[in-house]
Amino acid sequence: MTELRLVIFDVDGTLVDSQAHIVAAMNAAFAANGLTPPDRAHTLSIVGLSLPVAMARLAPEHSDRIDALVTAYKDSFAALRHANGAALSPLFPGARAALDSLKAEDHTILAIATGKSRRGLLHILDLHDLHGHFLSVQTADDHPSKPHPSMIEACLSETGIAPDRAVIVGDTTFDIDMARAAGIASLGVAWGYHPPEALTASGAAAILQGFDALPTTLQRICPHP
Repeated sequence: MTELRLVIFDVDGTLVDSQAHIVAAMNAAFAANGLTPPDRAHTLSIVGLSLPVAMARLAPEHSDRIDALVTAYKDSFAALRHANGAALSPLFPGARAALDSLKAEDHTILAIATGKSRRGLLHILDLHDLHGHFLSVQTADDHPSKPHPSMIEACLSETGIAPDRAVIVGDTTFDIDMARAAGIASLGVAWGYHPPEALTASGAAAILQGFDALPTTLQRICPHP
């Protein structure tokens, strides 16, 4: 019997190029609360964290406004999503082909670990017809923020796969630190929200320059017989 492996994907910055959507929603959320929005780089630096944690980092001097900022962000994000659809959240080049190829392998199981809400993730899965690709789906609604290992631990528990047969693909140090805390391997991507050198410093086993490099890199990091 072929030994299974688990490949867990982050979403924003890894599979989906959502930066325009995130920045626009964040700017609207701060404006709605009468606050000056953070600059683009600061906003993108917190992608991957759960919203309350992200807002606390973006507005540490406004701790009494965190809940209001979170609500305003969710409302703005949803409004922009309905108005613009896939234009604001396209898949990165090669992502769809990579997911389809991995899904077809009888020795590979796919999962998601994302700081998005379940509602936001379901929209992405609907938008790109990705329902059925992922056996385990973990969102910010049910877990502490990354880099807490809870999401990965849930993926391992739901799939029955051991940590040494699992790897996460992510674009931030939050993903890499989460992997290390859960005792699994991690791969970074060069096109996301944190620079490759930061991912390597956090412990990423390799940095993907494109999705075309994923099959051979996975085979090196988490081989199948």
